[in-house]
Amino acid sequence: MLARALIVLLSVLNLGAAAWWIAHDPPPPPAAPQLPPGVTRLQLVSEHAAARGPAPVASTASNEATPAAPPASVATVANAAPQCFSFGPFASGADAAATRLKPLVRSVRVRAQAPAAPNGWRVYLPPLPSLEQAQAIATRIGAAGFSDLLVVREGAEANSIALGLYRSEEAAKKRADALNAAGFAAQAEAVGGPAVAPAWLDVVADAAFDPRRAQGLIAAAQFRKADCPAQR
Repeated sequence: MLARALIVLLSVLNLGAAAWWIAHDPPPPPAAPQLPPGVTRLQLVSEHAAARGPAPVASTASNEATPAAPPASVATVANAAPQCFSFGPFASGADAAATRLKPLVRSVRVRAQAPAAPNGWRVYLPPLPSLEQAQAIATRIGAAGFSDLLVVREGAEANSIALGLYRSEEAAKKRADALNAAGFAAQAEAVGGPAVAPAWLDVVADAAFDPRRAQGLIAAAQFRKADCPAQR
């Protein structure tokens, strides 16, 4: 009986101790010791690192992206070698055609083509008011010692007087000067040569230039690929 009573007593004491431990308030933390004035508290290394905070992030200013280079296709077009063409021939209106082409090309130049050599030269007196007057003048020319003359009776130059055909300009002008010195208003004129030398437009353009579209824009008879002028 005594042993059983002791066991019961110990159990009750244990239960009471456990209940007290659960129900009691924890003791307050100890107060920090008061230091004399002018004396700083020692800190642990871990406390010092925590006080400094996290390490600053490395500046990314040096890693900022540089401006993107232009697309390769744009740079290629800007630096591409030019292409050159000649448009023509223009008997007239070459300057107006050049003005229309200027917005589409890098440069345009009007190039006058050398006129074709004439087939010969003629000396004549322009048409007179009537056939009778032309015949009278022709009689006077013959009386002045000039031969090789003919009164033209029909066509666009009816009533004019033909005074000879010559191979060279020098011979024709010599004949005309002699007639003028004798009092006859003779003229020397090339035969078979163009009245105005034809012109061409020499164009320097970018790679995207469309020569067929330009040909239609300026009403050129033809265009042809040309050598570009040397870059200096």
